[in-house]
Amino acid sequence: MASSGKMPLAIDAIEPTKRMLSFQGLAELAHREYQSGDFEAAERHCMQLWRQEPDNTGVLLLLSSIHFQCRRLDRSAHFSTLAIKQNPMLAEAYSNLGNVYKERGQLQEAIEHYRHALRLKPDFIDGYINLAAALVAAGDMEGAVQAYVSALQYNPDLYCVRSDLGNLLKALGRLEEAKACYLKAIETQPNFAVAWSNLGCVFNAQGEIWLAIHHFEKAVTLDPNFLDAYINLGNVLKEARIFDRAVAGYLRALSLSPNHAVVHGNLACVYYEQGLIDLAIDTYRRAIELQPHFPDAYCNLANALKEKGNVSEAEECYNTALRLCPTHADSLNNLANIKREQGNIEEAVQLYRKALEVFPEFAAAHSNLASVLQQQGKLQEALMHYKEAIRFVNATVYVMIFNMSWKWWDFFNQCFLFFFSYSFLIFRISPTFADAYSNMGNTLKEMQDVQGALQCYTRAIQINPAFADAHSNLASIHKIVCDWTDYEERMKKLVSIVADQLDKNRLPSVHPHHSMLYPLSHGFRKAIAERHGNLCLDKINALHKPAYEHPKDLKASSGRLRIGYVSSDFGNHPTSHLMQSIPGMHNPEKFEVFCYALSPDDSTNFRVKVVAEAHHFTDLSQIPCNGKAADRIQQDGIHILVNMNGYTKGARNELFALRPAPIQAMWLGYPGTSGAPFMDYIITDKETSPMEVAEQYSEKLAYMPNTFFIGDHANMFPHLKKKAVIDFKSNGHIFDNRIVLNGIDLKAFLDSLPDVKVIKMKCDNNQEAAGDTNGALSMPVIPMNTAAEAIINMINQGQIQVTINSFTVSNGLATTQINNKAATGEEVPRTIVVTTRSQYGLPEDSIVYCNFNQLYKIDPPTLQMWANILKRVPNSVLWLLRFPAVGEPNIQQYAQNMGLPASRIIFSPVAPKEEHVRRGQLADVCLDTPLCNGHTTGMDVLWAGTPMVTMPGEDICSYLLSNSETFFCQGETLASRVAASQLNCLGCPELIAQSRKDYEDIAVKLGSDMEYLKMVRARVWKQRICSPLFNTKQYTMDLERLYLQMWEHHSNGSKPEHLVKFQTVENSENA
Repeated sequence: MASSGKMPLAIDAIEPTKRMLSFQGLAELAHREYQSGDFEAAERHCMQLWRQEPDNTGVLLLLSSIHFQCRRLDRSAHFSTLAIKQNPMLAEAYSNLGNVYKERGQLQEAIEHYRHALRLKPDFIDGYINLAAALVAAGDMEGAVQAYVSALQYNPDLYCVRSDLGNLLKALGRLEEAKACYLKAIETQPNFAVAWSNLGCVFNAQGEIWLAIHHFEKAVTLDPNFLDAYINLGNVLKEARIFDRAVAGYLRALSLSPNHAVVHGNLACVYYEQGLIDLAIDTYRRAIELQPHFPDAYCNLANALKEKGNVSEAEECYNTALRLCPTHADSLNNLANIKREQGNIEEAVQLYRKALEVFPEFAAAHSNLASVLQQQGKLQEALMHYKEAIRFVNATVYVMIFNMSWKWWDFFNQCFLFFFSYSFLIFRISPTFADAYSNMGNTLKEMQDVQGALQCYTRAIQINPAFADAHSNLASIHKIVCDWTDYEERMKKLVSIVADQLDKNRLPSVHPHHSMLYPLSHGFRKAIAERHGNLCLDKINALHKPAYEHPKDLKASSGRLRIGYVSSDFGNHPTSHLMQSIPGMHNPEKFEVFCYALSPDDSTNFRVKVVAEAHHFTDLSQIPCNGKAADRIQQDGIHILVNMNGYTKGARNELFALRPAPIQAMWLGYPGTSGAPFMDYIITDKETSPMEVAEQYSEKLAYMPNTFFIGDHANMFPHLKKKAVIDFKSNGHIFDNRIVLNGIDLKAFLDSLPDVKVIKMKCDNNQEAAGDTNGALSMPVIPMNTAAEAIINMINQGQIQVTINSFTVSNGLATTQINNKAATGEEVPRTIVVTTRSQYGLPEDSIVYCNFNQLYKIDPPTLQMWANILKRVPNSVLWLLRFPAVGEPNIQQYAQNMGLPASRIIFSPVAPKEEHVRRGQLADVCLDTPLCNGHTTGMDVLWAGTPMVTMPGEDICSYLLSNSETFFCQGETLASRVAASQLNCLGCPELIAQSRKDYEDIAVKLGSDMEYLKMVRARVWKQRICSPLFNTKQYTMDLERLYLQMWEHHSNGSKPEHLVKFQTVENSENA
C-alpha cells in the first residue's frame, strides 16, 4: 500500500504526439485535473476525448482511475475491461481492475489480476505495491514482504515503499530488519517524517524509550501536522509515565483532528493515571460521543466512575461495553468486581469464569477469582488460580490492547498500520513490561499476598531500575513484612526519588499517609501533601463551579453553630470506635450536627448510632458527583466543615476544595497536614503539635486543652472498667494479669462466690494503700476454689462457656461464636469473660512487654531498643501480632542477629476488636513504636490498664545518617507524638522518654521493679477513669469551645490564625 494513502492507478498511457493539438491539450488538462483531485472536470474532459477516440487505451485507463476515485467501481471496471479488449497486454488495466476487486473484498481475484499485470510488465512498480496491499489484507504477510522487495529491486530509491516494507516487518516482529528499512528511507530522504516516526515505534518496541521519544519528536519537527506521530509520541510518553508531556502530545493531535475518538480515549487514560478522575470521565465521554460503538472507552469510563464511587453508572457502562462486545474481557472482570462488592458472589464467579473463557491468560481475572474462591474455603482451586495469575501476568497488557474484536478495525481504518504495529509492539514487550509487574504486585498486595507482591515489585525494578512507583511500592511492602535488607540504601533511594519528583513538579510516588515512615524532611512531607491538595484543586477546576456564598452569621440556624463531620469511616472502622458518641453529645441548644458519610451503610451498630444521634445524616456515597455533593453541604448552611479522612482511603478532599463552608478543619482521622490551601485549621494540641513545628502544617493550629485524641472505650467496653483475678502468686506477689475476669455483672458474680478477697494497690509513693472512692484501686481476687477450678478447666479444655451460680462465664477466645456483635465492639458482652495468658501461649511467671501495632511501624532502631530491654530484663518476653504473618520470621531473625533468642518473641493472630482490647490486660507493659505511635492502639492498651512507654519524635536520622549527607532529618511528626499527648492527658508523664536510653531505662525499671510496676499499673487503671482521656462528654464540650473560637474569629472578619489559647467556659459562652 502506498504511503500516500491512494491506490496507485495506471493513468499515463495516452500518447498525444500523433494527435491534433486540441486533443493533446485536452488530454494534458484532464491529467492535471485528475492529479489535483478535480475528478468531475477530469471526467468531463475525458469523455470528450473518448468520444473522439473510443479505442484510446490511455483515455480508457484515465476514466477507469477517475471512476475508482469516485467509488463508482462498476464504471471503473467497465473502462478497465474496454482497455484490456483494446490491448490484452496492457498491464496497467489489469492492475486497475485488481484495485476494483480488492475494494469489493474479492481478494483472490485482485491478487490474480495484480500478478497477471506483473507478468506482463515485470518492472511495474505500482503493481508490486498494489499486490503487497492485497496480500496484507489476505493475511499473506510474507508474500507482501516479497512484493515490496521486488519493487525496491527495480528502484531502490523508493523511500515511501521502503518505509511501508518496514511497517510490515515491524508488524511481523522483525524489528532489526524494519529498523534497517527506515534508516535506508531516511538516508534517501532525510526529511521523510513518516520514517522517523516509524523508527521511533521500533525503538519503543525494543525498550529504547528515550530514543523512541527523540524520533517521534524529530518527526513532528519535520511535519508539524503529522497526526500519527503526535499520537505515537503521546503513547510512548504515557508508557514512560511522563504524563504532562503525554497530555501535551495528545492535545496537539486533537488540535489536528478534534474528532479523533481514540486520541480522546488515550488522553482520558492519562488523566486517569494522573488522578484527574473528573477530567478523565469527561474525556472518555467525549470519545464515546465521537464513536458510540467503542467498548474500550465504555470500560475505561466505568473504571473512572467506579473510582469516583459512582458504582451504578459504572455498572451500566460495563454492561454497555458487553452489549457492544460480549467477549470484552476487562468489562467482564470489572463487572464481576462490582457484583462481588455488592455481595452477588455467585454472579461474580460466573463473570470471572466467562472472562477466563474469553481470555484464559487474563491474570487479573485469575487473581480475582482466586480471591473469591479463597473466601469460600476452596483453597486448592484458589491456589491454582493464584499460580495462573502470576504465570500470565504479562498477558494483562495483551488483553488490554486486544480486548477490541477485529470487527472494530473498520473504525480505525485510517490508521490501520499504526494500530496493528502498536498492538504488536505492546505484545512483544509484555514479558518485560514493568508496569504489568508493578500492577500485579498491587493486586497481590490487596489480596494480602505480600510475598507475591514483593516478587512482582522486585521484578518491575529489575526491568526498569528507574521505575519510581515500583521502588515506592517495594519500600512499602518491605516495611509491611519488616524486611530490612539494605535498609539504609533503600531509604536513600526513596528519598532521592521523592526529591527528583518534587523537583520536576510531579506527583510523588510516596503517598502523604506513608511519608511519616521515611526519613524525609518536614518540607518534603508537606510538599507531598501539597501536591495531592493541588491535585484536588485541578479536579474541581474542571467543574467550572462559581464560588459559594457562605453564611455570615447564625440567624438562619436560629443561633446554633452548624458543624459538618465528613468521613468515609462511619461504620466498623477505628475512627468510629474513637468518636461515634461525639455527634450525640453536642449541646443541641448551641450546635446543630450534620454527618456526611462518604461510604455506604455497612449495617453495623456504629453506623446506626451516628445516624441516630446526629441531628442530620446524609449518605454522600449516593451523590458521587463532587460538585453536587458539595452543593448539598453548602445548602445545609454549614459553618464549620470537619475533614476526618485527610488522605486516608475513601477520602473525597475535592469536596473541601470546593469550599462549601466558610471554615474547614482537619480532625482525628489523619495524622498529618493536608498541605491544602482549602483547609483552615488542624485540631491538635500543644504536645502533639508544639508551636515550634508549626511550619510543618499548611493549616493553622487549633489546640484542644488536653489532647486532640479521644476514645469511645468507656461506652464500647464498659465491662472492662472493673476486673477480678484468680489468685496467682509468683515470688510472693499477686499479679493482676494472669487470669482476668471482666463483665458488666462482675460485682454480682463476685458476690455469689465465697472467700473473694479485695486487695488495695497504691498509685504513687506518696499514697497509702487505702480505699478509693472510684474503686479504681480495689482488685478482687478469687481464691483457688471450685469456681476458679471450673473456669480454669473451661480454658484448658477449650470449652466455650460454663455456668457458675446461674452466671454464664465465657471463654474469651469464643466471643465471636457467642455474639458476633459483641466481638466487633458493637454490643457489650453479657457474660463474664475470662482472659488468660495461657490462651495466647504467654508465660505465667514472666514480664510480658507488648506492642499490638501493625508491623510496618517497627523499624531497626526500635527493634534494637526492644532487644536491649529484653536482654536487661532476663525473665521477659515480647508479645507482637502477626500483622501480617509474613513479618514474623523476619522479626525473629533480626532479633536473633541482635542477640535475642527467637523464643523471647511471641506472636498472636489479629483478633476481633473486643478481644483485641481486652487481651491487652495480660501484658505488663506496652512498648510504643516511636516512628509512628500506636494511635487507636495506644488508646486500646491504655483502656486495658496497661502502661505504655513512648518516645515522641525520635529522629531516625541518627540511626541512618552515619557519614552520608543524602538523608534528610526525619525529626518529630504528628504521628510520632500522639502517644505522648495521650499519656500527658492520662496523667502519666513519667512514661514519656526523652531519648532512646531513657526509653530503655523506663521499660527496664517497669520490668525489674515489681512494686514500681504494680504502682504504675494501678495509676493507669485509675487514671483512665478519672482523667479526661476517655471522657467523651468533656471532650465534646472542649471541642465546642474550640469551634466557637473559630467562628468568633471568622465572624470578626479575621483570617485563620493559630488558636493556642483555649477559651474558658465563661468566654466561650459569651462568644
